[in-house]
Amino acid sequence: MKALGIAATGMLAQQMNVDVISNNIANANTTGFKSSRAAFQDLIYETVKREGAVTSDQGTSRPTGVDVGLGVQTAGTVRLNTQGGLLATENQLDMAIDGQGYFTINLPDGSLAYTRDGAFQLSAEGTLVNFQGYELAPGITIPENTTKIEISNQGVVSAFVESDPDPVELGQISLTTFTNNAGLRALGDNMLQATVASGDPLQSNPGDPGIGIIRQGFLENSNVNIIQQITALISAQRAYEMNSKTIETADQMMSTANQIK
Repeated sequence: MKALGIAATGMLAQQMNVDVISNNIANANTTGFKSSRAAFQDLIYETVKREGAVTSDQGTSRPTGVDVGLGVQTAGTVRLNTQGGLLATENQLDMAIDGQGYFTINLPDGSLAYTRDGAFQLSAEGTLVNFQGYELAPGITIPENTTKIEISNQGVVSAFVESDPDPVELGQISLTTFTNNAGLRALGDNMLQATVASGDPLQSNPGDPGIGIIRQGFLENSNVNIIQQITALISAQRAYEMNSKTIETADQMMSTANQIK
């Protein structure tokens, strides 16, 4: 009887499903967070009788076979890159991407990371950094005695210094896109890293065709739909219970068979 092993793979799959759902719910208020879903595949099948096998000397063949599946496995977790709602903060250093693209972050080891979290701060040197102190690329430094910062929808950063009525242009914020956003690897701290699966990073200016624009004074909310996640959680729980019931039933059947004299 293979039911014990098959049901065990089902329980492991639903445990993984609950892990993914719980992470979505935990990050319901995380800036720029994108929810994920677990994807599953059936395992290899054991063929007892092959479909199309010859059944007589007259050349008749079996129309269907007898294939017994061996359970389920987790194929991957798919990141859902839908747009999150925009929250007005009135903080002049907060930025939200309305559309496609990621902010580029310079990591201390010289590599690059990518994020939708536009909650930036000023370092001691006046450069724009994230909450970990990592610099927004390309580096933009705010002059001393700046009274106001303006960031256009196209990513041009300007500053009004002291009493000068004319703004000083400080730089251009670029956005990065990928052929396969789902192929990015999550690093934590709201950052992602390019992989072979994601494709090479493509840098563009905000507002270019197919690229989002920047909304100053806004942050992008998580795209987690709590009602959908709770529904999925209940469904995963019921599926876990049914697999557990299958193990219990298979065990009772085996006990019955062992008691036959």
